[in-house]
Amino acid sequence: MVILVIIMLLIAIIVLVVYNVHIQKKIEAFNNLNQRINNLNVLQDFMNVAGNEDTVDDKLAKINEIVIEKYDIKYSTIVVFDGAEYVVKTSNVDKIHYETLSNLHTEEIFQDSVQTATPKYITIDNENEKLPYQKVEMGRAKSAMFFPLYIDNIYLGYWIMESGKMHAFDKLDVTIIEVVKDNIISVLSTISYQNTIENIDRIDKFTGLHSAEYLYGTGKRTMDKYATSAVCMFRVTNIEEINEKVSRNMGNDIITEISNIVKTKMSSQYIFVRYMGPKFVIVFSGVEEDSVEEFLRDLKNEIEDLEIVEEAQEISKIRIIKGRKVRVKEYKEQTSASPKINFVISTYYKGTGIEQLTKRLEEYIDNADKQENQINYI
Repeated sequence: MVILVIIMLLIAIIVLVVYNVHIQKKIEAFNNLNQRINNLNVLQDFMNVAGNEDTVDDKLAKINEIVIEKYDIKYSTIVVFDGAEYVVKTSNVDKIHYETLSNLHTEEIFQDSVQTATPKYITIDNENEKLPYQKVEMGRAKSAMFFPLYIDNIYLGYWIMESGKMHAFDKLDVTIIEVVKDNIISVLSTISYQNTIENIDRIDKFTGLHSAEYLYGTGKRTMDKYATSAVCMFRVTNIEEINEKVSRNMGNDIITEISNIVKTKMSSQYIFVRYMGPKFVIVFSGVEEDSVEEFLRDLKNEIEDLEIVEEAQEISKIRIIKGRKVRVKEYKEQTSASPKINFVISTYYKGTGIEQLTKRLEEYIDNADKQENQINYI
């Protein structure tokens, strides 16, 4: 009888063990599935950030916030090499540590990692130690994971995770963090064009206006707040004649005065740039084409009523008289000039390519008859 009870207990124990193993496998499978779903959600969050209308720096800051929140990381910093220097693009670490964090590539412990594109994990073993790259910040980080960032063998910079605990990343699932790193790289790749556009925008010295590149970065984010916007390009059609028959200084004065007239009439949500040379672009954000014609007609009339006067001047010149250089005085009469303007208008639709639209407007206005002097719709 006792033997029978023991056998039954053994069978029960075996059944429980098998059942527990089965349950454990199910839990692991569920956890793996849940982790994959979480990774997909994080990836979707990253892609949403990459596609929104923020600046490059704002996008990287949001990506870092996602990493910190989703993976419960204490400190996370992304440092980018911009071709000239290393810049902390985003971090939740106090700015007093930025100089240290932006020079990690010079630390011997990380140099091999950068050269071989492999992660580096470092930690301390007792409270009296500090991580090799730390200067006077012993209490902040006691563990760190360093990841070089590369796109197609092109070095971009690095990402570093830090923890205030010793051996914090000993049991970290590196495959998950590799996925995060790859997602960071993907977003950096996606927004690299935007970063280039934002950095090449310049201010024109004569007019104080942004250059054409402004339209493709900051300007486009403003336009994309609305479903449609009217885009107008205009050209000073007689600028070459003014430069040649009067003077280039007169031409510069004409360009400056035109920009001043337009600027005084611009609403805050509208965009006005010097596109190139005598060509300008006005974007009427959120406004239909038909609604701007009267405004442009009044603007055209005011610009063409403009007259720039160059006063009579005494000019000293060197002439050759009987083989000798002689300085003589001449008098240049008072001259004046007025601009002639040709306008072309089209519609920009949210999310489409503003560069293709402005190229089409430019082709029209460059190929128009030099005597054309009106408001055109294409």
